[in-house]
Amino acid sequence: MDEAGVLDAVVVGAGWAGLGVSYALAQADMRHCVLERGRVGETWRTQRWDSFHFNLPNMYSVMPGDSYDGADPEGFMTHTGFVTLLEDYARRRRLPVRTGVSVTKLEASNGVFRVVTPEQTWLAKNVVVASGSLNRPRRPPSASALRGGPVQLDASDFRNAGDLPAGAVLVVGSAQSGCQIAEDLILAGRETYLAAGHIGRLPRRYRGHDIAVWLVKTGLFDVPRKDFVDPSGRVAARPMLGALHTISLQSLSAQGVVLLGRFVGVDSGRLVFTDDVLENIRFGDEISAQFKSRIDEFIRCNGLNAPAPVEDEAEAVAPRLPRPPILSLDLVERNISAIVWCTGFEGDFSWIDIPGVLDERRQPVHEDGIAPVPGIYFAGLDFASTRRSGTIMAVEDEARRFVGHMLTRTDQP
Repeated sequence: MDEAGVLDAVVVGAGWAGLGVSYALAQADMRHCVLERGRVGETWRTQRWDSFHFNLPNMYSVMPGDSYDGADPEGFMTHTGFVTLLEDYARRRRLPVRTGVSVTKLEASNGVFRVVTPEQTWLAKNVVVASGSLNRPRRPPSASALRGGPVQLDASDFRNAGDLPAGAVLVVGSAQSGCQIAEDLILAGRETYLAAGHIGRLPRRYRGHDIAVWLVKTGLFDVPRKDFVDPSGRVAARPMLGALHTISLQSLSAQGVVLLGRFVGVDSGRLVFTDDVLENIRFGDEISAQFKSRIDEFIRCNGLNAPAPVEDEAEAVAPRLPRPPILSLDLVERNISAIVWCTGFEGDFSWIDIPGVLDERRQPVHEDGIAPVPGIYFAGLDFASTRRSGTIMAVEDEARRFVGHMLTRTDQP
């Protein structure tokens, strides 16, 4: 095997995580390339709805080595604006990105890694998997029982209300995608049902700043993974957050969204829901109050001159709930023509063929993004190290740590 043909690293994926790692590799003069199955920022182009905005404000939506100097630090980019940012970054930093290259297999052979593509096989001492941990939608098993009924699509396939057939729409799932899509639909004049779950929420702004600013200042984004993961390894979903303003279950109901409890399955052709809407509203309010209390305490302890709290209409509005609660519904009777599944995502790592790297669910085994097999790294994983992990704010430190780890391995005898 020709050592000259072995790269220091191959990065798989040219989103914000992959490009951030590429920049760190370039800064360390490490020979590498970035392989991207589509275009730079492909999932941001193809898996976001038309009105989608970044949940982090502009001041935090920057790549390693860059800084924000615009006029709207607490504004929000569209997904197309973010794609432009990534393309510009790759070009300015002269990163070695190869687009339209699909990796079909990753394997270990004779002390190096073989990254197989239809065009050629790349050899590398290290491989950084930056293909995303939230790019393959999950649906509950009972969704398959609805075949032949309404149109079914995942949050990643939804674009706008006009693309859906005439009739009412059921959105299943009330985390960020579900609530934002439900509001998108009701504002477009569509009759909308939302099956909500037990998920916290946050206000969009509080005491003069965007909530993300306070999460950074208070250190709540830096809580280590060990402090919020349960014994089974389960991590609670991120609190629901409106992209441009506060969204709550009660505010959606006030706009006309029909709130249902958690979806539990299909029985004799009818969709079945739990009777927990009020509990889900209460839990969302409770989580919001807890975060605001932490912010109030931080302001007090640090003697900050912050504006007094102002009542947020989206939190204060009284819910409008169906009476009696809807515990089951017939899709035909309700004229529901489409179901949008907002029930979570996972990563597609089916192309990795290295023992010990993936668990029984074919998801990464890692410690802070570093796999137990030396030389394999996972960039951009949600909650990999802290609550900041999985956001663009984490990429600079994560990339620097990965590269330092690679250099340490290289120096070892």
